[in-house]
Amino acid sequence: MPSVTLNGAFARNRQPEVVVESRQFLTFMVGSESFAMPIDRIREIIEFGGLTEIPLMPSFLRGVINLRGAVVPVIDLSVRFGRAPTVFAKRTCIIIMELEQDDQPLLLGVMVDAVSAVLTLDATSVEPRPSFGAGIRASFIEGMIRINERFVVVLDVREVLSVDELSSLLGMSADGILAGEDRSELNGG
Repeated sequence: MPSVTLNGAFARNRQPEVVVESRQFLTFMVGSESFAMPIDRIREIIEFGGLTEIPLMPSFLRGVINLRGAVVPVIDLSVRFGRAPTVFAKRTCIIIMELEQDDQPLLLGVMVDAVSAVLTLDATSVEPRPSFGAGIRASFIEGMIRINERFVVVLDVREVLSVDELSSLLGMSADGILAGEDRSELNGG
């Protein structure tokens, strides 16, 4: 069998290196349940310090915050899942996400009860989503991560925070949001 020269040395039957791709996830609580999302779209996490409520908005849009001069809509993830609104507590946080809308960056806040940890896992650690029993829309679920003997639902950020689904709401100008622009058509009115 011929040998291959590597850096002046001879090598026989050298095995190719296996590259294990890893992904990072932020884990957090919504009510008493743990969820995770990939960190690639997360810009920062801020403490909940209040927000400005906007009349005539869908119930999952809790209001807006001023983030260094930018008006950022805040979505209550619990309400988005069809549950009761988040009760503000000491550990309530807003996860600032950066999404794309018409090739422009769009900031969006996601209100959660508490942030838990950042996990680095190999890409094969995410198991397929279950077909039933998760308690939220199946399209919201990217998969499941096993942590010890529990499963954590990995959210599909593109679905949960669908720019297409929310575009009429989030496409309004900052002036329109702050003026309480009549958006009753979004509520079926």
